[in-house]
Amino acid sequence: MASEQKSKTAIVTGSGRGIGKSIALRLADDGYDICVNDVPSNQSDADSVVKEIESKGRKAISVLADVSNLSEVEKMVQTSVDKLGPLNIMVANAGIAQVKPLLDLTEEDFRRMFEVNVYGVFNCYSAAARQMIKQESGGKILGAASIVAFKPFPMLSHYSASKWAVRGLTQAFAMEMARHKITVNAYAPGIVGTAMWDLIDEKLGELTGAKKGDTIKKYSGELIALGRTSVPEDVSKVVGFLAGPDSEYVTGQTIVVDGGIIFT
Repeated sequence: MASEQKSKTAIVTGSGRGIGKSIALRLADDGYDICVNDVPSNQSDADSVVKEIESKGRKAISVLADVSNLSEVEKMVQTSVDKLGPLNIMVANAGIAQVKPLLDLTEEDFRRMFEVNVYGVFNCYSAAARQMIKQESGGKILGAASIVAFKPFPMLSHYSASKWAVRGLTQAFAMEMARHKITVNAYAPGIVGTAMWDLIDEKLGELTGAKKGDTIKKYSGELIALGRTSVPEDVSKVVGFLAGPDSEYVTGQTIVVDGGIIFT
């Protein structure tokens, strides 16, 4: 069946901006037609990414969906298949972060973090896996972890816990999906120059008295072996490898892309 498919397709969640946008553009360059996903508040960003992909000569659609809602994820997968063709790649990239001391966390803080970062990944993994199994042509499923899935950061405790859960889900899915010729891996970015890390920098600065930008600069200088903050393209290059044919014998792994903060 795979040989009969005229074009390859990928869904990238949270791809209106940041790392997700970079991944969507990289996969388009690699020959994929892309389903760009984000939440309704980021519709204009998602539509802009669609236009950028189309300018590369690939097909693209924008599907607004909250990954924490399984029915919305299932509809997104079906829409992608209906409009672009059989699903080859799912990149469960969407996620949220929050900077807050452990003892100040509310039940709602913890619940929302896991709804997006854990339930959202599970929903994308499971919906994609069911579609790929139905197609009987294998596939690749990828999820967004983080360096905090290996070593938590202070003030990012529930975010760290959610990313540890992504590692566990990735390993479990890899074991159960192997017989269907579906590989399941995750990528773990470090300190990246995105809106999420701008927020982390701002909130940590409020707690420590540091000026805006100083926290990331300090972390980059003291923690990163390569001495610079990451850019989204550093991550999308690795995702391109994990989505491509050269990684067919890689599954159940969480690949760290951090310039040398965490060593596995």
